[in-house]
Amino acid sequence: MRSAEALIRWEDREKGTLLPMAFLPIAEESNLIVEIGRWVLLEACNQIKAWQDAGIAEPRIFVNVSVRQFRQPDFVQQVQHALDSSAISPELLGIEVTEQVLISDIKDTQAKMAALKALGISIAVDKFGTGYSSLLCLQQLPIDSLKIDRKFVKDILTDASDVVIVDATMDMARHLGLEVILEGVETAEQLSFLTQRGGQVFQGYYFSQPLPAAHYADKYFPPVIEANRH
Repeated sequence: MRSAEALIRWEDREKGTLLPMAFLPIAEESNLIVEIGRWVLLEACNQIKAWQDAGIAEPRIFVNVSVRQFRQPDFVQQVQHALDSSAISPELLGIEVTEQVLISDIKDTQAKMAALKALGISIAVDKFGTGYSSLLCLQQLPIDSLKIDRKFVKDILTDASDVVIVDATMDMARHLGLEVILEGVETAEQLSFLTQRGGQVFQGYYFSQPLPAAHYADKYFPPVIEANRH
């Protein structure tokens, strides 16, 4: 395992656990998404620190950042504050942005991504292929990886057009020196097919369902129990 993605859930007293699609669109319409984003950044960094203190060598954790949060004038300072307050290495934090961030204000995006890279942060473009980003954007920005959206992986075994899109994206990324992460892998057949076509990094329910932090650590980093001899 090379990295993990921080996910958020909303615990409602009446409705129970709500998935992001149930509340993030509403939060996006207001500045609430900015406060949620700040909190997630801090929580992710603090969780990494807690794992370190427990002796767990955690891989990089990626945090999704909304367009509205990324466009905040102090966004880079938000990231710096999260790193400083948790005292973790920047190499343990990754930022995921959507294609909309790439095309909405290229000069602002360039400046902020350059500042994030200077801190040591890894940058990924999430849901690649669903927006309208250009090759010029990919060339101009200090991006580390592209995450091919799950919609192109879901029917990869039966839909020839999905195969063409995935193949073309992986080939383009290789020529640009970018890592490709294939999202939405749910079966061994999908994994085998994508591996044969050159896929190397994958994410999806085939590997794990979303897990609370404590369960995640227990599953992937179980404690070592030493037996005492008598």
